[in-house]
Amino acid sequence: MPRTTDPEYDVIVVGGGPGGSTVATLTAMRGARVLLLEKERFPRYQIGESLLPATVHGIGKLLGVLPELEAARFTTKRGGTFRWGKNPEPWTFAFAVSSRFPGPTSTAYQVERMRFDQILLDNARRKGVEVRERCPVVDVLEAGGRGTDARRDGPGERGTGECSDDPDGRGTDVRSDDSDRRVTGVRFDDPDGTRREVRARFVVDASGNGSRIHGRTGGRRVYSEFFKNIALFGYFEGGSRLPEPNSGNILCAAFDSGWFWYIPLTDRLTSVGAVLHHDALDRVQGDREKALAGLIEECPLIAAYLADARRVTTGPYGEVRVRKDYSYCQEKFWRPGMALVGDAACFIDPVFSSGVHLSTYSALLAARSINTVLSGGAGSPSETRCFEEFEARYRDEFGRFHDFLMSFYDMRQDSDSYFWSARRITHATGSPLEAFVELVGGGASDEGALFDSPFVDATLEAGAKVQVQAALGESFDDEPIRENGLVPSLDGMHWTDPRT
Repeated sequence: MPRTTDPEYDVIVVGGGPGGSTVATLTAMRGARVLLLEKERFPRYQIGESLLPATVHGIGKLLGVLPELEAARFTTKRGGTFRWGKNPEPWTFAFAVSSRFPGPTSTAYQVERMRFDQILLDNARRKGVEVRERCPVVDVLEAGGRGTDARRDGPGERGTGECSDDPDGRGTDVRSDDSDRRVTGVRFDDPDGTRREVRARFVVDASGNGSRIHGRTGGRRVYSEFFKNIALFGYFEGGSRLPEPNSGNILCAAFDSGWFWYIPLTDRLTSVGAVLHHDALDRVQGDREKALAGLIEECPLIAAYLADARRVTTGPYGEVRVRKDYSYCQEKFWRPGMALVGDAACFIDPVFSSGVHLSTYSALLAARSINTVLSGGAGSPSETRCFEEFEARYRDEFGRFHDFLMSFYDMRQDSDSYFWSARRITHATGSPLEAFVELVGGGASDEGALFDSPFVDATLEAGAKVQVQAALGESFDDEPIRENGLVPSLDGMHWTDPRT
């Protein structure tokens, strides 16, 4: 196919979901010339419909989309309800329990991702991002060469993409043997089939678990030995709701083969899915609708809520879908000129709706790193330090969810035991319940930019400096999380060296 060359950009973002839109917008807002390449045409269907307060009130505020999210009239989510562990009856938590989510910030949304993702992508356009849809990226370009097409090893093959932990047997990694060489751009296909090359100072892969280029950072995608689940899900009209004020809560119910999610997207529409243990994977073979109906019958709580409901059979919600929810983590999140955000880097079991949070949080961290390097003043942290900070903080947040979920899947515990586990894992000083809520609300990282600071009770923080920052809506982070680490700037958009 013919090739042409585009002019240079500062940043190329691969993928137009929440992570891609976030990193593109936050870099464009600081003057970067940004190109976003999305393989599909929006709006498009996507799963991951339950948001956390940190995403709505933290990332949403930084992006400037809070008014649009409110105008969209998404279902308000005040917390979560679980039939889980030793507790014989469902138990409920509220985000408002935590001082990190006070007042108006103590809620999140249940969203139709087609609408939510469109809001974020349109916002990116308004903020100056050049968005091209139906443009799949096939590989990266490297300094000193044109790059080579990304390759996936076939089943049973053993090559540079070997990954013994690959549950699909298809070798998920497309590893570069020259990961110390700088990535300088990407190769992609235009909607008309023209193969194109475009160059930039940075490439951000936000293209999800199906990324074709994630392995180009080097290393491999390592899969969890514990979280090897599969989800079978569909959509229903007319399902029941939890009693007020919790009618918008996500309901999670454990049963013998796994657990169900029950997400009220609108007054009438509900997302319902069964996450099955690895030893129950044969249940999704054959007729998916019959399999989902049989699983619902096995879970009396979900069956009761769907007693008067009917499954949607037409339109974007008309299919019973299957998704492999294998948890994984890439060995390397970045290399010179390239970073992975969201599911391109790692994925964890969805029981606490952490997907969009991890995606947008990692996008914020990557944007800080890029903004810092591009601004490049004397005394600014080096690119290596900036991206080491990005990776360290992203791994920490992923690790908190991973470690807590390991204990949460122990069905021999009760809710109080889970709360104490959250307190231990997060090293929180408040009550166990508050530690649990901070973790599952996306607030355990102590990341000031994830909170709507003007509403924070600054008296809970130490020192007048923090009180002033809270009043101004600025970041409260003033201590590095590791030796030689960096901290966010007061506006949350760059890294600074606390030693200078």
